[in-house]
Amino acid sequence: MSMRTHNCNELRKEDVGKTVALCGWLHSVRDLGAVLFFVLRDFYGVTQVTVSDEEMKEKVRAIPRESTLRVSGKVILRSSPNENLPTGLIEIEPDEIDVLGKCVSALPFEVANSLASREDTRLKYRFLDLRNPAVKDKIVLRSKIVSHIRKLMTERGFLEIATPILTSSSPEGARDFIVPSRLYPGKFYALPQAPQQYKQLLMTSGFDRYFQIAPCFRDEDARADRSPGEFYQLDIEMCFATQEDVFAELEAVLPEIFKPFTTWKVDEGPFRRIKYLDAIADYGTDKPDLRNPLIIKDVTELLGSSCPLFEGKTVKAIAVEGFNKPRKYIDSLVDFVKEKELDSAFYYVKVAKDGALSGGVSKFLTKKAQEICDFFGLTEEALIAFVVGTDKKNTAKCAGYLRTELGNAMDLIEKDVYKFCWIVDFPMYEIGEESGEIEFCHNPFSMPQGGMEALNTKDPLEIMAYQYDIVCNGYELSSGAVRNHDPEIMVKAFAIAGYDEKVIESKFSALYNAFKFGAPPHAGIAPGVDRIVMLLANEPNIREIIAFPMNKNAQDLLMGAPCPVTEKQLREANIRVAEPKSDNK
Repeated sequence: MSMRTHNCNELRKEDVGKTVALCGWLHSVRDLGAVLFFVLRDFYGVTQVTVSDEEMKEKVRAIPRESTLRVSGKVILRSSPNENLPTGLIEIEPDEIDVLGKCVSALPFEVANSLASREDTRLKYRFLDLRNPAVKDKIVLRSKIVSHIRKLMTERGFLEIATPILTSSSPEGARDFIVPSRLYPGKFYALPQAPQQYKQLLMTSGFDRYFQIAPCFRDEDARADRSPGEFYQLDIEMCFATQEDVFAELEAVLPEIFKPFTTWKVDEGPFRRIKYLDAIADYGTDKPDLRNPLIIKDVTELLGSSCPLFEGKTVKAIAVEGFNKPRKYIDSLVDFVKEKELDSAFYYVKVAKDGALSGGVSKFLTKKAQEICDFFGLTEEALIAFVVGTDKKNTAKCAGYLRTELGNAMDLIEKDVYKFCWIVDFPMYEIGEESGEIEFCHNPFSMPQGGMEALNTKDPLEIMAYQYDIVCNGYELSSGAVRNHDPEIMVKAFAIAGYDEKVIESKFSALYNAFKFGAPPHAGIAPGVDRIVMLLANEPNIREIIAFPMNKNAQDLLMGAPCPVTEKQLREANIRVAEPKSDNK
């Protein structure tokens, strides 16, 4: 005999008169004395049960909420229908109520209101938190999206191939999680930061189109859009492919991933392409939100000598037409810029409809009033916000933060739309902030534009790479590149960054050796699954779309990780743990 005949979201008016059995959690109780109502909740929904038998009422009163029950009885019409519920026209008149699992502990929070609790409490009792339909539904959405992605990729001729979780450590940009080897004392595996080398090896093995919903492990600090420890990406690699081939594939796939799960407008390909240096100049970031119409302008030459506060500095400006915020808000932007700790300062000027300047630094710029109006193309009253600093890169970055703040404050962000763009032409190299030496800017495995000739003849800081990011609504969804499949070009590219051939042979030996056996040109990309789900759920906190996330301090509060291990385990792994340093040492 089955434990249940229906789920708690299944019964309708047409089922009146049937004898049924339901299972679920005791969600709530409403005791009116003469009659008692309770709501039974399962994964699918809720059903009301009405109890008039005195003995059965006493039994229900003694059952703690969130206990699991089996209710059998007859379906009847509700005397007070609830049109807002799928099951709101019926209820169950029970013959039998069985307690399957009693809730014997005090609830740390009301399940229905778990989102109002502290995040650490929710994560410690995540199994309760996930009972809340508002939390559960985001995990259900994730499952549907991942299933849909697999279907789309398979239909497009991509083969899903799993790559190893235990691999070798390699310098790929973030800290590795390392795993000690029991069989080889003093040696370690690493959890993969990404399947980067493996997917390139698959291309050299002759597989034409690969994909994987790949787990990636990086020891990075948490952010609202980045989970510490692990994340998942739609890993893609294509053989005999150019940058244009990758773009065409993603422009076909991404809209089809998004459209079934949203009522918002979704950009269709081809997506807008923005050069990296232009993105930094116009938006102050390499992940611009194109829903925000504000553009950053460099007015260093136009106004730099007009105001003593601007002299010798980089001056970025944002014109906001129709600005209607009070002076108190403008004053708050001084602290907003200062808090970014980018050695930049905020100034402003207001422009009247007739072009007259007032407020802020207007006394220094009065003679430039007409030039300012013409430069920004102003047609109505406006605020011009200035970000001024000595470091060009930091000033642009700070202006990017201010652009976002002003766009939100003025409600300028276009609503109910997903806007994609490609960021292209990343520099191959940059000067390291700490080292002061030439370093790889993006991905060391990328093909430089111009190949060996560019490496031999150009200033390294002027060499662009076939590297690209795809951005949606201000979030970087993924990075990708045309891979450097030529061993000679690879050796030269690494030499410019200060690495000799021995480094390549030791750190990337499998890839380097494979490329000596007729490697095909190949390219790939890896959109972040977590961020895709986050965007489709309209959820600003990435931890909300992960079933069992770590908290922002990289702790698994549910399972108690990280945790100590036994001395026996340490001996088996050939590890001795050093005594932690005391605060006074």
